[in-house]
Amino acid sequence: MSTDDPVVIVSAARTPIGGLLGDLAALAAWELGAVAIRAAVERAGVPGDAVDEVLMGNCLMAGQGQAPARQAARKAGLPDSAGAVTLSKMCGSGMRALMFGHDMLAAGSAEVVVAGGMESMTNAPHLSFVRKGLKYGAAVLYDHMALDGLEDAYERGKSMGVFAEQCVSYYSFRREAMDAFAVASTQRAIAAHNDGSFDWEIAPVTLAGRAGDVAVDRDEQPFKAKLDKITALKPAFGKDGTITAATSSSISDAPRRWC
Repeated sequence: MSTDDPVVIVSAARTPIGGLLGDLAALAAWELGAVAIRAAVERAGVPGDAVDEVLMGNCLMAGQGQAPARQAARKAGLPDSAGAVTLSKMCGSGMRALMFGHDMLAAGSAEVVVAGGMESMTNAPHLSFVRKGLKYGAAVLYDHMALDGLEDAYERGKSMGVFAEQCVSYYSFRREAMDAFAVASTQRAIAAHNDGSFDWEIAPVTLAGRAGDVAVDRDEQPFKAKLDKITALKPAFGKDGTITAATSSSISDAPRRWC
């Protein structure tokens, strides 16, 4: 990208990051996405009908209904005159959406684009391939999260963590160094929440509760981490591995948007 590139990011927003079956479990990815879209557009100071295109990265689409990006855009209050595209490039889906948005703007095919990613790993369903019927025996349920998100398509059952362990071996990372990084990273995340450093980017999510509405406004996982237990955790991807639950990406629910 050249230094005189006319494309600029004028706003950004994300919801808090919820854990598996955690604070944001009641909302589908497109519902979470709508919160971030609305906040990003409002912060940009542009009217909704000025948005030409919404590009949303989303890996685990099963069970959400047609066109999750369109659902998110409509719930965010954007008119149907805005295009809406859902795309998947696995973990790079949101970044790829942002890159496509840049290219549309640079080519002159759009003036205002909202781009980002959204995911609710909690709401990834279990799938059963029984359209042709079951002749005999039990049916198998496949975890959409694993089948279409976290496992190699060419070696079924081989998870991303296995490839991460290969990187550990290749680069000679040490377990002690990774554990120390996990502790420091979690401490920084907690400190950033406590001193307000994340306030500018987080769009709170309002949930209906028995005692009234509840606003979720901070990431869930850092505050649940038991830092003193990290060095004692067992390897997550093989008995001789080095990566643990603490040094792996968490299973989470959240979106992020740029305008």
